[in-house]
This record gives sequence, C-alpha cells and structure tokens, in this order.
Amino acid sequence: MSSTLTVTNLTATNLTDGGGTTSTFANINQGHAKAWANFTGVTTTALRDSFNVSSLTDNGTGNTTVNLSSNMGNTNYTGSWFTNAATTTITANFGNNYCGGFGDRAVSSYGVFAYATSSPVDAELNDTIIFGDLA
Repeated sequence: MSSTLTVTNLTATNLTDGGGTTSTFANINQGHAKAWANFTGVTTTALRDSFNVSSLTDNGTGNTTVNLSSNMGNTNYTGSWFTNAATTTITANFGNNYCGGFGDRAVSSYGVFAYATSSPVDAELNDTIIFGDLA
C-alpha cells in the first residue's frame, strides 16, 4: 500500500529526534553545506556540478572566483577546497609543491587559487565547499 503526502507550507519551530532530543531547525541547518562546486579550470573554466553557485569568473591562470546564488550572512564562513593542480585528471600531485587556497571572501563570492611548484596553474579537478550562515 502506498500513500501520498502533499504539504503546501511546513513550519517547524522545534524538531525532536527519536531519542527525545529537541533542536531548532537553525541548529540542524547549521552543519549543512551552504555551497559547493565541482569545476574545471582548463581551456574554459566551467562548472560540472554545484549547489548555490550561480557562476564562475576566470581571473587568469589558476585564479577563479566562485559566485554564489544566495549570499552568506557575513565573510567569516569556512570551507575546504581540493585541487589536483594539474591540467589532466591525474591525482598524483600531492606533494608540497602543489597547493591551492582560498582568496578574498565576500558575502556573494570567494576566490580560489591553484599552484604547481611556485606558478599558478589551470587545474582540471577543483572541488570546493562552504559552511556558514546564509544571509
């Protein structure tokens, strides 16, 4: 037997788990990613898949701005970024000579940079994720 549940509006002030612990929706939502992106920087900087990301801006070799669809509440958010720092799909570049990092953070965007040895590089594999409060 199957059932259909249709909800027009759902408001939850407190949510209770099976163990009887009550949390507000804000507390539960706090630990969820607010944006993520999987993109290539080789030839044409382009999104492969994303959440809460409207577009990418190619600022030059190894320098990309990730533009958000919904603004963050402030610039004190945190995140993580992976880059293989190579123009191919290999993932062998895990030495100290290959790195990436975050650049400027705004409520509507953030920058990421990829380096191979001491030079910027357009990387094939780029994965980034952001946590914090939405505006």
